[in-house]
Amino acid sequence: MQTPYLSRWRQNFPFTVFILPALIVYSVAVVLPLIQTFRYSFTNYDGLNPEYDFVGLENYRKTLSSEQLIEPFIRTIGFSLVVPLLVTVFAIPLSLVLNGRFKTRNFQRASFFFPAILSALFLGYSWTFILSSSKYGMINALLEQFGFDRQLLLADSDLAMWLIVLVVVWSQVGWHAALYLANLQTIDPALFEAADIDGASGFQRFRFITLPHLAPAMTVSVALLIIGSLKVFDLPLAMTDGGPGRSTILMTQSIIIQGLSSSRIGLASAMSFLFFLVIAVITFAQVTLMSRHEDEN
Repeated sequence: MQTPYLSRWRQNFPFTVFILPALIVYSVAVVLPLIQTFRYSFTNYDGLNPEYDFVGLENYRKTLSSEQLIEPFIRTIGFSLVVPLLVTVFAIPLSLVLNGRFKTRNFQRASFFFPAILSALFLGYSWTFILSSSKYGMINALLEQFGFDRQLLLADSDLAMWLIVLVVVWSQVGWHAALYLANLQTIDPALFEAADIDGASGFQRFRFITLPHLAPAMTVSVALLIIGSLKVFDLPLAMTDGGPGRSTILMTQSIIIQGLSSSRIGLASAMSFLFFLVIAVITFAQVTLMSRHEDEN
């Protein structure tokens, strides 16, 4: 007699065959390197000598006790909190504007979405030129035209990180506004008509109709922003290369410095694995909390 389990397995087998190639590629490209990284994190492997020794938790102790390694981690956590917050604050109002019925709405949508499709390195080098502290920098050239002194901008250790945040937010707002816009267009107009009949204000319409319908998009948007902010590398590298000093070094760049530049693959592996756990925990907590909020609404 055929059991229910065997019956379900036979029904799902064709679907399993279809996803098997993707699963194999994912395992080779992600799972196996992660396992190898975990193994190296307990060794003094330098990436060159095929012979290395087991050092136990020494690499993890160094990672958690070194101020030079902790600073990029704290800076990255702050970056991953500020960027999603600012992008969300600007993307939702922008999506409401782009959802309006005006003649140039398609052009406006494309214009705001365009920065998201450009290479992060291209954006970084372009903004480096715009924000350059030399007389050739576009911002400083404009300041001098209006009689102001040139500013250090990216050469200012207190300002450089905020300028990187500004560029990242500018490049991501349009893409995430498009995500919210897609959800806005699924809202039944009858809901707004009923709200108008009941005399609801614009804020009440947004609070009780629009915002709850945007909750699923917000969960996805914030998750993507947090993950992207935690593992960002190329744009800060192009804009400041970690400078001035070490004021803009983020976690991914710190891992690469330790692993490739300093030939301490074991230490970099420990940093990578700890960082992977942090990303997994933060993402799981964010998705869980925001999904519960969706259910409540």
